[in-house]
Amino acid sequence: MTSPAARPFVCLLAILALGALPLEAAVKRSTGDKVAMQDADAGYQALIDAANAVVGVKVRAIANARSNEALGAQRAGSGVLIGSDGLVLTIGYLIMEADQVEVTDSGGTIVPAVVVAYDHATGFGLVRPMRKLAPKPIRIGNSAPVAQLDRLMIVTGGEEQTVSIATVVSRRQFAGYWEYLIDGAIFTSPPRLDHSGAALINKEGELVGVGSLLVMDALTPGERMPGNMFVPVDLLKPVLDEMVRTGAQTAAHRPWLGVNSLEEDGRVKVMQVRAGGVARDVLREAVEARREAGDGLPPHGAARRRPARGDRALHRAPGVHAPQAHGLRFRIMRG
Repeated sequence: MTSPAARPFVCLLAILALGALPLEAAVKRSTGDKVAMQDADAGYQALIDAANAVVGVKVRAIANARSNEALGAQRAGSGVLIGSDGLVLTIGYLIMEADQVEVTDSGGTIVPAVVVAYDHATGFGLVRPMRKLAPKPIRIGNSAPVAQLDRLMIVTGGEEQTVSIATVVSRRQFAGYWEYLIDGAIFTSPPRLDHSGAALINKEGELVGVGSLLVMDALTPGERMPGNMFVPVDLLKPVLDEMVRTGAQTAAHRPWLGVNSLEEDGRVKVMQVRAGGVARDVLREAVEARREAGDGLPPHGAARRRPARGDRALHRAPGVHAPQAHGLRFRIMRG
């Protein structure tokens, strides 16, 4: 655990790695030069403040939550204070079907919180502590300029608060088997296991991404390089007000297929069909007759002018990114 007292020194090391602080000034600070400390570099203080804005998030899901099978009933990760009203941004799956939520700030204070929003389309979640947190909110930056080989700071909160430096190894579209698709995902390496809700911060002390996943192909799909996937904050900006007001963006209201899928050889392979999803009803006779793993399910006809291809097309077609699509047609094949 990184204590609040040790946090400035850890951030100093991070700043040096990011190249945001002149070496001479850094040496003076690290050796206790009072004049240099009093005349602290703005970039140094910005990163200190940004790191302090990261909080721990602990969640207990409702007893019969559908997500407990995959995520567990007890969940822990991070979030980051983004609003003066106490609004905390985190990754949405942490707070999905939450019964109780609490946040722990950088000073160790634990505060109960309530869920404000969960947006399936972006993957973001919002919670609000029931009393004000001490740290300053982080500034939300622009994730569009983040490019391959950029070095960024990753900060987690809670009982195991840590600060580390990672390199951006790629930016690309990401499709998840849980019917999730985003553009411009940020992939970093080396990997962090405590990635859920972690803050990705640039050298100006601005938030540019929120941690989502550990991946095995961070550099190029299909080629092994462990790393993390971060959701870019630019996806939050156009929908933040609506999320706070309604609990999700309107575009996220879409039918749930209930299909866990994996793209392979240009086909979508169905790994699991869940109860309550549209696919289970529509494809009951075809899919349930072939429930063994590996059955292929390539989509057809979702958009004839742009033929649907692979897992990304399956997730895009039902509604979030293509609300004009009113239906799906499938050709069922044995894998």
